[in-house]
Amino acid sequence: MAHSVLFDQDQMYGTTSGHNDGLEFYQTQYANPAASTTGGVGVHGSADEFYASSYGTALPIVERSWLAAFGTGGFPNEAPLVEELGINFQHIKSKTLAVLNPFKPIDTEIYDDADMSGPLLFILVLGTFLLLSGKSQFGYIYGVGLLGTVGIWAILNLMSQGGIEVMRTASILGYCLLPIVFLGSIGLAVDLKSGQLAAIAALIPIAWCTYSSATMFVTVLSMSEQRLLVAYPIGLFYTSFALLTVF
Repeated sequence: MAHSVLFDQDQMYGTTSGHNDGLEFYQTQYANPAASTTGGVGVHGSADEFYASSYGTALPIVERSWLAAFGTGGFPNEAPLVEELGINFQHIKSKTLAVLNPFKPIDTEIYDDADMSGPLLFILVLGTFLLLSGKSQFGYIYGVGLLGTVGIWAILNLMSQGGIEVMRTASILGYCLLPIVFLGSIGLAVDLKSGQLAAIAALIPIAWCTYSSATMFVTVLSMSEQRLLVAYPIGLFYTSFALLTVF
C-alpha cells in the first residue's frame, strides 16, 4: 500500500486539530504570515519580514512615485525614462549650439542619432509664436516640413555615395530651424510685413539656417565639393518657413 504524506494546514501553522489518526505530518520552517499582522495593519512590513526570514534576503526598497519614472528612483539598475525614450540632453545642447555658431567645427558623432525631441520642440514653439501673432499655421508648418524633408532626403541620397537616413535628415533640418523661430518671436513685437523690414528680417534667418544645415550635411556626408548644390534645395526649404512666418 503506497504511503502518502498529507499536509495538515492546522498543524503547519502551529495549531492542533485533536484528531491526527496516527498520520505523520511534514514539519515546515515557514511561520504563519497571518500571525505577524494585527487587524490588517503592517501588511507590507510583515510580507517583507516573512520573505527575509524565509529566504535570507530582504526585498529591495522601491520608491513608488511618478517622479521616480523620470529619474533613477525605480527598480535597481533601471534606466531613466528619458534614456529609454532616446532623449539625450547633452546632444540637444550640442546641436543647438552648433546651429547658433555655424562657424565652429562640428563634431560628427552627435549626428549619429536621429534625435527628434529638439526639432519637435522648435516646431511647436514656432507654431505658438505664429498663433500669438494671429496666424494659425500649424498645418502648413507640418506639411511643408514633411514634404521638404522627404524631398531633401531623396536629393541627398542621389548626390552622396553613403546616403543618409530620413530621420537624421529631419533631425538636422529641424535643429537648423532655430533662426526661423527667432524670427517668429520678433514678429510678436514688430510687424514684419512693413516694406523693406520684411525682406531684411527674412533674408538673415534664411541665410543662417541654410549655411548651418548645409555645413552639417556636407560634413556628415563628406560632400565638401558639392556645398552649393546641397545648399540650394535647403535654402528653398527654409524660404518657405520664412514666408509662413512673415506673411
